[in-house]
Amino acid sequence: MRFPTLPAAAVAAASAALLLAGPSSAVATTTTTNPRPVVGGERLAAKTVVTDLPDGVPAPPKFSAGGWVLADLDTGEVIAARNAHGRYLPASTLKTLTVLTTMPQLDPGALVQAANEDLVEGTQVGLDPHSKYTVQQLLLGTMLSSGNDTATALARVAGGAGGVRATVAAMQANAQRLGAFDTVVHNPSGLDAPGQLSSAYDLALVARAAMALPQLRALVATKHAQFPGKQLPGKKRKSYQISNHNTFLFNYDGATGVKNGYTVAARWTAIAAATRGGHTYVLTALRRGESSWRPQAALFDWAFRYGGLARPVGSLVTPEQAAELQAAAPATASPAPVAAAGSAVALARSSAGDRSTLVLVATAAGIAVLLVGSLLGLSARARRRQLHAARVARSARQPVR
Repeated sequence: MRFPTLPAAAVAAASAALLLAGPSSAVATTTTTNPRPVVGGERLAAKTVVTDLPDGVPAPPKFSAGGWVLADLDTGEVIAARNAHGRYLPASTLKTLTVLTTMPQLDPGALVQAANEDLVEGTQVGLDPHSKYTVQQLLLGTMLSSGNDTATALARVAGGAGGVRATVAAMQANAQRLGAFDTVVHNPSGLDAPGQLSSAYDLALVARAAMALPQLRALVATKHAQFPGKQLPGKKRKSYQISNHNTFLFNYDGATGVKNGYTVAARWTAIAAATRGGHTYVLTALRRGESSWRPQAALFDWAFRYGGLARPVGSLVTPEQAAELQAAAPATASPAPVAAAGSAVALARSSAGDRSTLVLVATAAGIAVLLVGSLLGLSARARRRQLHAARVARSARQPVR
């Protein structure tokens, strides 16, 4: 199965970038030369809470997170944010990008044979490798129960002959298309991986694209579903109930989704959306200090009361604006991708049409020695940035604070 909306050249480039965990240069706030604007607006570079409020409008309630964004999902206006482009481990919020990328390519009624390779570590719905499931059931398992097994099965099937790796490359290309330049994808589940990062701003872009799809919007608003058990010869197949892990969905009036996540290293992460009076806001947060839905609810209460008065401090870019940023980026100013820390040697082949580029990535004590490849054509300045970015990748192996 192929991804018709993602050109082969784009997927091939993303595959190479994946091996090196490379973010796009369009997220850079400043460079030594050729300074670039912050994606979504210069004020979104602030590490502290940023708002633009008229007299009489109170500041938003305190919210404990490494980075967060509160935006109008309809207009794309960001009305409050903190460290919007700070890059953190995304945990299972990354599954939103997985489903956004795979859902349009798959028939929800198609049957999928589960495989042993789907049974990755972490949270599982309970796939049996001797049983079949519909794509819709895999989607429910991924977004309700946060199944790493169902997310991997979706990626394996959607990737066709390329399997999970092809889907991961397609996810990376999709992120770039949306303008989510802070995001680096290494797996479809969101399990911690060296160099796999995202930002609250990027998650807001992903959420906006996801909530524009009626099928996906209905999926993330589902609270309970029946999931099939093992298929046993001669016996009626039993099922069991799965429930949405997103507690905000159950407790906030008007909540419509989207996805939460947790790992020990990532801490709590969240994408939340709510609609009242025909108006929708989205809140994204990484490296949250707690799991409770109540702090999210307080921010949404503030947004529904004062959001119409707050002046925007930035905006969620459209794919067209993201393409313009990419086109305007000087080639020599592009930071080189970061080698994936923690692996001794990664060897892969990515193809674009009939061409193949062999990419060899070696790390020594977590610092990369990069890259020969006509696909990237790196300058001396870019190679220096590689080494700096590799050191950043090495530090990403430690808990993000």
